Amino acid sequence: MTPETGRPLRADARRNREKILSTAARVFAEQGLDAHLEHIAKEAGVGTGTLYRNFPTRELLIEAAYRNELSRLCEAAPELLAAVPPLEALRAWMGRFIDYATAKLGMADALRAVVDSGVNPYAHSRELMMTALTSLLDAATATGGIRSDISPADMFAALTGVALASGKPEQREQAERLLDLILDGLRYGIAD
Repeated sequence: MTPETGRPLRADARRNREKILSTAARVFAEQGLDAHLEHIAKEAGVGTGTLYRNFPTRELLIEAAYRNELSRLCEAAPELLAAVPPLEALRAWMGRFIDYATAKLGMADALRAVVDSGVNPYAHSRELMMTALTSLLDAATATGGIRSDISPADMFAALTGVALASGKPEQREQAERLLDLILDGLRYGIAD
C-alpha cells in the first residue's frame, strides 16, 4: 500500500520499491550519508524519478530502508519456524540478526540524520524484535531444545552484544562462533 493513497501497489511498483529499499540499506551501510540517491536508483535498476516518487526525501528513504530491514528480520521468524526445526530456526534467525545489526551499524550516521529531522525510526523496533524472539524461544523451549529460563530481553541483549563486539563484515567468523556459543549456553543443562 502506498502511504499517500492507502491503495495497494501494482506488482511492478512493489518490486521496484523493494529493490530500492534493499539497495538503499546496503548502500547507506557502505557509504553512510555520502551515498547519492542517484547511485542508489542506478544500483536498484530503477530511474531516479521512480526513487523520488517513492521517497521524496533522503530521510524518508533512510527510514523506510531501516524499517524494511527490521520487517524482513522479524517476518523471518515464522517463516523459519515453518521451514526447519525450532532450534535450527533460532540459530538461522540469530545469523540474520547479525546481518540486520551490521546494516544498522553501517547506517548509523544516516539514521541519526533521520532522528535529527524529528522522526523516530526505532519507535516499534524493540516490540517487533521481542515478538519474533518470543516465538522462536517458545518453539525451541517447547521441543525441549533449550532452557526455559531465558527471556527474549536477555536473548536480545546477548545478540546485541555480539553485534556490537563483532558486527563488522570482516568480523563475521567471530560473530558466528559467538552465536554458536550463545546457542550452546541455551542448551546447557538440557539432556541430549
